[in-house]
Amino acid sequence: MLIVRFLSAGGDHPLVGVRDDDTDTVTELPVAAVGELLALPLTDLRALCLNNTTGTRHRAADVRLLPPVDRRTEVWAAGVTYQRSREARITESENAADVYDLVYDAPRPELFFKSAAWRVTGDGECVAIRPDSDTDVPEPELGLVVNAGAEIVGYTVVNDMSSRSIEGVNPLYLPQAKIYLGGCAVGPGIRPAWEVPDARDLPIELEIHRAGELAWSGATSTSLLRRGFDELVEHLFRAEVFPDGAVLATGTALVPDLPFTLADGDRVAITVGGVGRLTSTVVSGKDAVVKLLENR
Repeated sequence: MLIVRFLSAGGDHPLVGVRDDDTDTVTELPVAAVGELLALPLTDLRALCLNNTTGTRHRAADVRLLPPVDRRTEVWAAGVTYQRSREARITESENAADVYDLVYDAPRPELFFKSAAWRVTGDGECVAIRPDSDTDVPEPELGLVVNAGAEIVGYTVVNDMSSRSIEGVNPLYLPQAKIYLGGCAVGPGIRPAWEVPDARDLPIELEIHRAGELAWSGATSTSLLRRGFDELVEHLFRAEVFPDGAVLATGTALVPDLPFTLADGDRVAITVGGVGRLTSTVVSGKDAVVKLLENR
Protein backbone atom coordinates (compact mmCIF):
# COMPACT_ATOMS: atom_id res chain seq x y z
CA MET A 1 0.00 0.00 0.00
CA LEU A 2 1.20 3.49 -0.87
CA ILE A 3 -0.67 6.64 0.13
CA VAL A 4 -0.45 8.92 -2.91
CA ARG A 5 -1.46 12.37 -4.04
CA PHE A 6 -2.36 12.38 -7.72
CA LEU A 7 -4.15 13.80 -10.71
CA SER A 8 -6.62 11.50 -12.46
CA ALA A 9 -6.79 11.25 -16.24
CA GLY A 10 -8.29 14.54 -17.36
CA GLY A 11 -8.54 15.78 -13.78
CA ASP A 12 -7.65 19.33 -12.82
CA HIS A 13 -7.39 19.10 -9.03
CA PRO A 14 -5.29 16.83 -6.79
CA LEU A 15 -6.81 13.75 -5.19
CA VAL A 16 -5.58 11.54 -2.36
CA GLY A 17 -5.72 7.77 -2.54
CA VAL A 18 -4.16 4.41 -1.84
CA ARG A 19 -2.19 2.62 -4.54
CA ASP A 20 -2.40 -1.17 -4.51
CA ASP A 21 0.48 -2.64 -6.48
CA ASP A 22 -1.15 -6.08 -6.57
CA THR A 23 -4.15 -4.80 -8.51
CA ASP A 24 -2.34 -1.88 -10.20
CA THR A 25 -5.07 0.50 -9.02
CA VAL A 26 -5.40 3.71 -7.03
CA THR A 27 -8.50 4.05 -4.84
CA GLU A 28 -9.56 7.53 -3.75
CA LEU A 29 -9.71 8.31 -0.03
CA PRO A 30 -12.52 10.49 1.38
CA VAL A 31 -10.17 13.39 2.22
CA ALA A 32 -9.30 16.56 0.35
CA ALA A 33 -5.58 16.60 1.14
CA VAL A 34 -2.69 14.60 2.57
CA GLY A 35 -2.50 17.26 5.29
CA GLU A 36 -5.99 16.20 6.35
CA LEU A 37 -4.72 12.65 6.85
CA LEU A 38 -1.72 13.87 8.84
CA ALA A 39 -4.01 15.73 11.20
CA LEU A 40 -5.41 12.35 12.31
CA PRO A 41 -4.08 10.03 15.02
CA LEU A 42 -2.28 6.98 13.63
CA THR A 43 -5.11 4.61 14.63
CA ASP A 44 -7.68 6.67 12.72
CA LEU A 45 -5.42 7.09 9.68
CA ARG A 46 -4.80 3.36 9.54
CA ALA A 47 -8.51 2.51 9.83
CA LEU A 48 -9.36 4.96 7.04
CA CYS A 49 -6.79 3.45 4.67
CA LEU A 50 -7.55 -0.20 5.44
CA ASN A 51 -11.34 0.13 5.37
CA ASN A 52 -11.51 2.17 2.17
CA THR A 53 -13.94 0.12 0.07
CA THR A 54 -16.16 2.74 -1.59
CA GLY A 55 -13.67 5.16 -3.15
CA THR A 56 -13.47 5.63 -6.91
CA ARG A 57 -10.82 3.42 -8.50
CA HIS A 58 -8.33 4.45 -11.17
CA ARG A 59 -5.81 2.46 -13.14
CA ALA A 60 -2.39 3.31 -11.72
CA ALA A 61 -1.07 3.80 -15.26
CA ASP A 62 -3.66 6.55 -15.85
CA VAL A 63 -2.82 8.80 -12.92
CA ARG A 64 -0.05 11.36 -12.50
CA LEU A 65 1.62 11.22 -9.11
CA LEU A 66 2.24 14.46 -7.26
CA PRO A 67 4.47 15.10 -4.23
CA PRO A 68 2.74 13.57 -1.16
CA VAL A 69 2.74 16.89 0.73
CA ASP A 70 0.28 19.76 0.62
CA ARG A 71 -1.46 22.48 2.63
CA ARG A 72 0.56 23.42 5.76
CA THR A 73 2.73 20.31 5.72
CA GLU A 74 6.42 21.24 5.96
CA VAL A 75 9.58 19.35 5.04
CA TRP A 76 12.44 19.49 7.57
CA ALA A 77 15.79 17.75 7.56
CA ALA A 78 18.41 16.43 9.94
CA GLY A 79 22.10 16.77 9.22
CA VAL A 80 25.32 15.02 10.23
CA THR A 81 23.46 11.91 11.33
CA TYR A 82 25.77 9.41 9.58
CA GLN A 83 29.54 9.05 9.89
CA ARG A 84 29.90 9.53 6.11
CA SER A 85 27.95 12.79 6.26
CA ARG A 86 30.19 14.10 9.01
CA GLU A 87 33.29 13.27 6.99
CA ALA A 88 31.92 14.88 3.83
CA ARG A 89 30.87 18.09 5.58
CA ILE A 90 34.31 18.35 7.23
CA THR A 91 36.03 17.80 3.88
CA GLU A 92 34.04 20.49 2.07
CA SER A 93 34.29 23.07 4.84
CA GLU A 94 36.96 25.72 4.36
CA ASN A 95 36.80 27.47 7.70
CA ALA A 96 34.75 25.61 10.32
CA ALA A 97 35.18 21.86 9.97
CA ASP A 98 35.05 21.33 13.72
CA VAL A 99 31.37 22.37 13.97
CA TYR A 100 30.32 19.25 12.06
CA ASP A 101 32.51 17.03 14.22
CA LEU A 102 30.98 18.53 17.37
CA VAL A 103 27.33 18.22 16.29
CA TYR A 104 27.75 14.55 15.36
CA ASP A 105 28.35 13.67 19.03
CA ALA A 106 26.23 16.41 20.61
CA PRO A 107 23.00 15.66 22.50
CA ARG A 108 21.13 18.11 20.25
CA PRO A 109 20.85 17.10 16.56
CA GLU A 110 21.14 19.48 13.62
CA LEU A 111 17.64 20.19 12.31
CA PHE A 112 16.72 22.71 9.65
CA PHE A 113 13.70 23.76 7.62
CA LYS A 114 13.86 22.42 4.06
CA SER A 115 10.71 23.34 2.14
CA ALA A 116 7.10 24.39 2.23
CA ALA A 117 4.79 21.87 0.57
CA TRP A 118 4.03 24.00 -2.51
CA ARG A 119 7.74 24.19 -3.44
CA VAL A 120 8.35 20.42 -3.32
CA THR A 121 8.78 18.47 -6.56
CA GLY A 122 7.81 14.84 -6.96
CA ASP A 123 8.67 11.59 -8.69
CA GLY A 124 9.46 12.04 -12.38
CA GLU A 125 9.75 15.81 -12.04
CA CYS A 126 12.85 18.01 -11.73
CA VAL A 127 15.33 19.19 -9.13
CA ALA A 128 17.55 22.21 -9.63
CA ILE A 129 21.15 23.21 -9.14
CA ARG A 130 21.90 26.81 -8.25
CA PRO A 131 23.65 28.87 -10.94
CA ASP A 132 25.82 30.50 -8.26
CA SER A 133 27.22 27.17 -7.03
CA ASP A 134 29.85 25.03 -8.72
CA THR A 135 29.53 21.85 -6.62
CA ASP A 136 26.04 20.39 -6.18
CA VAL A 137 24.91 16.91 -5.14
CA PRO A 138 21.74 14.98 -4.36
CA GLU A 139 21.37 13.64 -0.84
CA PRO A 140 19.25 10.47 -0.69
CA GLU A 141 17.37 10.18 2.58
CA LEU A 142 14.64 8.24 4.33
CA GLY A 143 11.85 10.65 5.22
CA LEU A 144 9.77 10.19 8.36
CA VAL A 145 6.15 11.17 7.80
CA VAL A 146 4.91 12.53 11.11
CA ASN A 147 1.35 13.48 12.04
CA ALA A 148 0.20 16.46 14.11
CA GLY A 149 0.53 14.37 17.26
CA ALA A 150 4.23 13.63 16.63
CA GLU A 151 3.54 9.98 15.68
CA ILE A 152 5.53 8.43 12.83
CA VAL A 153 2.72 7.31 10.52
CA GLY A 154 4.76 6.45 7.45
CA TYR A 155 7.93 6.78 5.39
CA THR A 156 8.87 8.36 2.09
CA VAL A 157 11.93 9.08 -0.06
CA VAL A 158 13.56 12.52 0.04
CA ASN A 159 16.17 14.11 -2.19
CA ASP A 160 17.74 16.81 0.00
CA MET A 161 19.66 18.69 -2.69
CA SER A 162 22.77 20.49 -1.47
CA SER A 163 25.11 23.16 -2.84
CA ARG A 164 28.35 21.97 -1.28
CA SER A 165 30.43 24.89 -2.52
CA ILE A 166 28.14 27.44 -0.82
CA GLU A 167 27.94 25.74 2.56
CA GLY A 168 31.64 24.92 2.43
CA VAL A 169 32.59 28.59 2.52
CA ASN A 170 30.73 29.18 5.80
CA PRO A 171 28.21 27.03 7.74
CA LEU A 172 26.02 30.14 8.11
CA TYR A 173 25.32 29.84 4.39
CA LEU A 174 23.49 26.53 4.97
CA PRO A 175 20.03 28.05 4.28
CA GLN A 176 21.19 29.19 0.83
CA ALA A 177 22.87 25.83 0.17
CA LYS A 178 19.79 23.85 1.20
CA ILE A 179 16.66 25.98 0.81
CA TYR A 180 15.92 27.08 -2.74
CA LEU A 181 13.39 26.40 -5.47
CA GLY A 182 14.06 22.94 -6.88
CA GLY A 183 16.12 21.89 -3.89
CA CYS A 184 13.68 19.34 -2.44
CA ALA A 185 11.99 16.32 -4.00
CA VAL A 186 9.70 13.91 -2.12
CA GLY A 187 7.91 10.79 -3.31
CA PRO A 188 6.58 8.76 -4.88
CA GLY A 189 4.15 8.39 -1.96
CA ILE A 190 3.91 7.47 1.71
CA ARG A 191 4.51 3.89 2.80
CA PRO A 192 2.40 3.40 5.96
CA ALA A 193 4.37 2.69 9.12
CA TRP A 194 2.44 -0.54 9.74
CA GLU A 195 3.86 -1.98 6.52
CA VAL A 196 7.52 -1.34 7.43
CA PRO A 197 8.65 -3.89 10.06
CA ASP A 198 12.04 -2.29 10.76
CA ALA A 199 12.77 1.15 9.34
CA ARG A 200 16.18 1.08 11.05
CA ASP A 201 17.40 -1.56 8.60
CA LEU A 202 16.44 -0.35 5.13
CA PRO A 203 18.79 -0.29 2.12
CA ILE A 204 19.28 3.05 0.36
CA GLU A 205 20.67 3.28 -3.16
CA LEU A 206 21.61 6.29 -5.27
CA GLU A 207 22.26 6.32 -9.02
CA ILE A 208 23.22 9.34 -11.12
CA HIS A 209 23.02 8.92 -14.89
CA ARG A 210 24.60 11.31 -17.38
CA ALA A 211 24.18 11.11 -21.15
CA GLY A 212 22.80 7.60 -20.80
CA GLU A 213 25.73 6.35 -18.73
CA LEU A 214 26.03 5.65 -15.01
CA ALA A 215 28.08 8.55 -13.64
CA TRP A 216 27.94 7.67 -9.92
CA SER A 217 26.29 5.12 -7.67
CA GLY A 218 26.38 4.08 -4.05
CA ALA A 219 24.51 2.09 -1.43
CA THR A 220 24.08 2.27 2.33
CA SER A 221 21.60 1.35 5.06
CA THR A 222 19.56 3.17 7.69
CA SER A 223 21.20 0.81 10.19
CA LEU A 224 24.21 3.18 10.07
CA LEU A 225 22.14 6.13 11.29
CA ARG A 226 23.48 7.40 14.61
CA ARG A 227 20.33 9.19 15.78
CA GLY A 228 17.08 7.46 16.76
CA PHE A 229 13.91 8.33 14.85
CA ASP A 230 11.99 9.14 18.02
CA GLU A 231 14.88 11.34 19.16
CA LEU A 232 14.77 13.38 15.94
CA VAL A 233 10.99 13.76 16.05
CA GLU A 234 11.05 14.77 19.73
CA HIS A 235 13.54 17.55 19.00
CA LEU A 236 11.51 18.71 15.99
CA PHE A 237 8.34 19.07 18.08
CA ARG A 238 9.98 20.67 21.13
CA ALA A 239 9.21 24.22 20.04
CA GLU A 240 7.04 23.73 16.95
CA VAL A 241 3.54 22.59 16.00
CA PHE A 242 2.58 20.96 12.71
CA PRO A 243 -1.23 20.98 12.28
CA ASP A 244 -0.93 19.19 8.90
CA GLY A 245 2.04 17.04 9.88
CA ALA A 246 5.61 17.14 8.63
CA VAL A 247 8.17 15.15 6.68
CA LEU A 248 11.53 14.87 8.43
CA ALA A 249 14.44 13.75 6.25
CA THR A 250 16.86 11.77 8.41
CA GLY A 251 20.21 12.62 6.79
CA THR A 252 22.44 10.95 4.24
CA ALA A 253 25.34 8.53 4.13
CA LEU A 254 25.78 8.72 0.35
CA VAL A 255 27.86 11.73 -0.69
CA PRO A 256 29.86 11.65 -3.95
CA ASP A 257 33.52 12.47 -3.41
CA LEU A 258 34.75 15.88 -4.48
CA PRO A 259 35.03 17.22 -7.14
CA PHE A 260 31.92 15.40 -8.44
CA THR A 261 29.03 17.73 -9.17
CA LEU A 262 25.63 17.38 -10.80
CA ALA A 263 25.08 18.75 -14.29
CA ASP A 264 22.07 19.97 -16.23
CA GLY A 265 20.28 16.94 -17.69
CA ASP A 266 21.49 14.38 -15.16
CA ARG A 267 18.99 11.76 -14.00
CA VAL A 268 18.91 11.00 -10.27
CA ALA A 269 17.29 7.83 -8.89
CA ILE A 270 16.96 7.16 -5.15
CA THR A 271 15.63 3.84 -3.90
CA VAL A 272 14.78 3.09 -0.28
CA GLY A 273 14.00 -0.60 0.14
CA GLY A 274 10.42 -1.23 1.22
CA VAL A 275 9.51 2.45 0.79
CA GLY A 276 9.87 3.46 -2.87
CA ARG A 277 11.92 4.89 -5.72
CA LEU A 278 12.18 8.62 -6.42
CA THR A 279 13.47 9.83 -9.79
CA SER A 280 14.34 13.37 -10.85
CA THR A 281 15.87 15.22 -13.79
CA VAL A 282 18.42 17.92 -12.95
CA VAL A 283 17.90 21.42 -14.35
CA SER A 284 20.05 24.50 -13.94
CA GLY A 285 18.35 27.44 -12.26
CA LYS A 286 14.79 28.02 -11.15
CA ASP A 287 12.96 28.78 -14.42
CA ALA A 288 12.05 25.17 -15.25
CA VAL A 289 10.84 24.60 -11.68
CA VAL A 290 8.69 27.75 -11.78
CA LYS A 291 7.11 26.53 -15.02
CA LEU A 292 6.48 23.07 -13.52
CA LEU A 293 4.74 24.49 -10.46
CA GLU A 294 2.63 26.89 -12.56
CA ASN A 295 1.41 24.06 -14.81
CA ARG A 296 0.80 21.47 -12.09
